[in-house]
Amino acid sequence: MTDLSTTYLGLKLKNPLVPSSSPLCKHLDSALRLEDAGAAALVMHSLFEEELRTEAEMADRFLLNANLGHGEADGFLPDHGDYQSHLEHYLEHLRKLKERLSIPVIASLNGVSLSGWVDLGRELQQAGADALELNVYHVAADAHYSGESVEARYVSLLSELRGTVKLPVCMKLSPFFSSLPHLVKHLELAGARGVSLFNRFYQPDIDLDSLELVDQLHLSSPEEALLRIRWIAILRGQTRITLAATGGVHGYEEVLKLLLAGADVVHLASALLKHGPERLGQILADMGIWMEEREYASVAQLKGSMSQRNLPDPSAVERASYIRVLDSYGPSRGVRS
Repeated sequence: MTDLSTTYLGLKLKNPLVPSSSPLCKHLDSALRLEDAGAAALVMHSLFEEELRTEAEMADRFLLNANLGHGEADGFLPDHGDYQSHLEHYLEHLRKLKERLSIPVIASLNGVSLSGWVDLGRELQQAGADALELNVYHVAADAHYSGESVEARYVSLLSELRGTVKLPVCMKLSPFFSSLPHLVKHLELAGARGVSLFNRFYQPDIDLDSLELVDQLHLSSPEEALLRIRWIAILRGQTRITLAATGGVHGYEEVLKLLLAGADVVHLASALLKHGPERLGQILADMGIWMEEREYASVAQLKGSMSQRNLPDPSAVERASYIRVLDSYGPSRGVRS
């Protein structure tokens, strides 16, 4: 029997498939279906600090201070004793998931301020989360903000949080760093137990009829896994923390490639949204067949065997690959640009 177990943020998992933050995590029934299909852990949908701030301001205006200057209106104000804030709802959902699921539950926090990360991280820990995934979705659009400052922001946020929260922390990163291994090493030194590669930045489009910017959600494609394969292969051997791959995983092929590159766990979202939670079970079954046919006894044996440090030609994941790809195109095999 093939041993599919792996380790994620210090948590022992039965296999490397972990559904990532998505609408499927918002409902208890779909979370239970994911567990039944074989999910080894679950990352909750993200808790956004901006939404909490906006909600708090609205509540303060309309529920708490609506009678300012109009004392006679006090008797007409709604009773908000049963009102449940977005944060309270998220924490209650976390508690229910912990009660009903036997797999680890990782809370996902998308914060913007230092105080927000610390305060919300503490709340999530107290509610029973097994770990925290911190999603620093930051677009550095200010020309006065240097790349070094961007990296320092990530490290300082993590350091401050680690001073308060004892849960294992995974940083979800974008691929847009000038030296990703340098940042990952500094995050490791600051107390990160893992990194998740990569966050998908959703790009605004332009409507040519209305001449307005419009937001569009596109599910990932398998081709997106290639960027994850390259960087995980490079990072494996340069860090001791968990490497989680997220983005572009639609079948067992992407899972196996990412594990061979050195991923400890593989996240899925688009494939599950498109085909349903049961897709996860099919991927697990296909993985097992492939590994048995090639006589792999365990995921541990497979993992990282094709990382950069184990390749006969380490340049295969660096610049040399760029040249070879360009030379491979066309009948002349010499097209470059």
